[in-house]
Amino acid sequence: MDKVTHPPRHLNGQLLLVVVSAFLSLMAIVGFAYYGIPFYFDFMIEKFGWSRATVTSGNAFSKLVVGPVFGFIAGHIIDKYGPRRMMMAGALLGGISLIGLGFINSLPMFYLFYFLNALGYVVGGPLPVQVLISQWFDKNRGKAMGIAYLGIGTGGTLVHQISAVLEKNLGWSLALSTLGIIVIVIAFPLPVFLKSAPTNLREQNKQEASAPIKSILKKGDFYLLAIGSMCSIGAVGGIIQHLKLYLNDNHFIQSEAAHIMSLVLLSSLAGRVLMGYLADVIPRKHVMLWIFGIVAFSISLLLVPDFPGRIYVFAVIFGIGLGGDYMIIPLMAGNLFGVRVLGRVMGIILVADGVADASTPMLVGALYNEVTNSYTPGFTLLTCLAIIGFIIVLFLPKHGQH
Repeated sequence: MDKVTHPPRHLNGQLLLVVVSAFLSLMAIVGFAYYGIPFYFDFMIEKFGWSRATVTSGNAFSKLVVGPVFGFIAGHIIDKYGPRRMMMAGALLGGISLIGLGFINSLPMFYLFYFLNALGYVVGGPLPVQVLISQWFDKNRGKAMGIAYLGIGTGGTLVHQISAVLEKNLGWSLALSTLGIIVIVIAFPLPVFLKSAPTNLREQNKQEASAPIKSILKKGDFYLLAIGSMCSIGAVGGIIQHLKLYLNDNHFIQSEAAHIMSLVLLSSLAGRVLMGYLADVIPRKHVMLWIFGIVAFSISLLLVPDFPGRIYVFAVIFGIGLGGDYMIIPLMAGNLFGVRVLGRVMGIILVADGVADASTPMLVGALYNEVTNSYTPGFTLLTCLAIIGFIIVLFLPKHGQH
């Protein structure tokens, strides 16, 4: 164990490679390939005449299929063959999906390449990154995971600025395809050089994987955490998928919209750092309540009468909630159920969260009032979802490590 906690020099380079590979994979596959697509929704609506429900349905249908069906399969493959090949495959799938979306001319093609995007997210995104870091790090696992997950906020911050520049010079179609090439260039090379984790940690992981989970599935706390997280993740996903369209309705030009969307993801970096620190010093249930409350409050800002700087206040507050939202769920799960079953617990919860993240944007699009260009019904629904999540978390116990 000492060799991992205080690695000899010949392992330092591989540990650094692990963290950098994880960071870049999340930056490209989540930050670029996932958060980048909504920037192009208004161009697709203008060209193809699709509704807002239609452009967000690609994310919904693909995740509803890929998450439940391929999520468990991907986990099994990662356990058997390791995360390296899956990360490489995810980089290729994520990049190809964006390249293809840039050249679509029909709705079936839109769904096909969105399906590849979701598949790339599953096989090359958070799941293999979590396994990779868990295989290589023991005592410093949390710090390594935190650094890797900063890649999501970094990618999300940069992708809208890059997209605005590319769209201005190349048009939206070539811009989106170019973004796909960038994803492959960023995420594919480094995993090629990854090696197998030290034997002692691999054996420890096998022992941890033998822990029973049936008892967890019989606990009410598991379902409270799953449903509560679904509510908050659904609220966040509904905003992320529609933010560019909302800004377009309110007459923000492309560059202004890019700045605001980047501010959201930039603020998410601060949210991860802040909420990660708080989770180590106060009960994590309290941190989760703060995050869910922040999400609900920030969305409600889009429903009140306009005031100077409102959208920027929203972007900062919502970004902080966004950064903490995804991070606090596995921390709370570890608090409630222990780290020995954390992988399998999160595997189930991530599928549930994926369903919420996929369905709420399409529902918000369906509630959109085409006559008045109003998001009030949809955003009201999202605010209520976040509040329901807050109420559910109130019933979770406070016991655990902190």
